[in-house]
Amino acid sequence: MKVLGISFGRLNQRSDVMVKEALFAAKSAGAEVEFINTVRLNIGHCRACDYCSRCRDKGDTQIHCCMKDDYHILEEACLDADGIIIGAPVYAVGIVGQFKNFVDRFGPSHDRAALLEENKKREAEGKPLLDPRYFKDRYTGYISVGGAQTHNWVSLGLPMLDLFSFSFCMKCVGHVDAYDQGRTGHPLLDSELMKKCGELGNAVAQSLGKPYEEVDTWVGDEGVCPVCHNPLLSINKTTDVECPVCGIWGKLSIEGTKVHINWPKEEIARARNTTPGIYEHYNEIQNMIKVCVPKLTANQAAIKQQMEKYIHFDQTIKEM
Repeated sequence: MKVLGISFGRLNQRSDVMVKEALFAAKSAGAEVEFINTVRLNIGHCRACDYCSRCRDKGDTQIHCCMKDDYHILEEACLDADGIIIGAPVYAVGIVGQFKNFVDRFGPSHDRAALLEENKKREAEGKPLLDPRYFKDRYTGYISVGGAQTHNWVSLGLPMLDLFSFSFCMKCVGHVDAYDQGRTGHPLLDSELMKKCGELGNAVAQSLGKPYEEVDTWVGDEGVCPVCHNPLLSINKTTDVECPVCGIWGKLSIEGTKVHINWPKEEIARARNTTPGIYEHYNEIQNMIKVCVPKLTANQAAIKQQMEKYIHFDQTIKEM
C-alpha cells in the first residue's frame, strides 16, 4: 500500500524536508512511498466550466478536467495512493494559493456523494461504473509550515489543509504545526519537530487498509474539535458552538477557568469528511437546484434584458 507525500514548498526546503521525514517513517513501517514537489507544476485555478461534471453525467468512467496543465499529475497520484501526507507553507495566515487551486479542482469533481449516486444510476441501467479508485478510503496527515513566531500569523494553516479531506471522505490521523521556522532556521535543527514528522508518517502507514471505525489514532496537538483537532470555534452568542472546519455542533461550558465543550456522538458522526456529512451537502445542492431552476426559467426574459447593462459595463459607464 502506498503513502504519497506532497510538498507545496520550495525544492529541498522546509516543507520538502518534513514531508520526506514522514515518508522515511512510512517506508520503515512497510508502506510503499512516493514524493511530489509541486512548486514547478502549473496548476491553474478552477474556471467553473462544469466539464468534470459533464464527464460524469455523460457516462465516462473517469472524470477529467479540460484544462491542459499539470493538475492531472497530482490527481492521478492521489487516486493511486492509500495514504496522503501534505506539507505546505503559510504565507499570510493561510496556506499558499497553489494548494487551494488544487483542492478547488480536485474536491468538487470527486465528491463522494455525487459519485455514489451516479454509480447507483449506472448499476440500475447496466452501464459501466466509475473508476473504483474514487471510492477507496484513505488516511491523511498534514504539516503546516510557517516562519512566524506569533501563532496567529499561521492560524489558518492546518484548518485550510483539512479542506483536502472533505469530498473524498478521507480520515486525518495527525498534523504538525511547524511555525516559528524563522527562528528555528532549519527543521533539522529541531529534533523534536522532526520526531513529530516521523510519528505522523508512521501513523498514516499503520492506518492503511483498516476500516475508519477501527482507527482512533491521533498524532499532534489535540485542539478543541474531536474530528479535525483544530483550535477553532464559531460562537453564535449562545452556548452552542460549531467547528467551522468540520461543521459539527457542541455545547460550551466553563468549569472554573477551563472551557469545556460537549460534542454529541451524532454530531461527530456527521462531520464533513464522513459519508453522512458529504451527503448533507449533496442533498443541499439538489434542493437548491429544485428551487433555482424554476425561478430562472420563469424570469429568463426579464433577466436577459436587465443583464444588458452588466454585460456592456464599459459602454454603460460611458453613457452615465
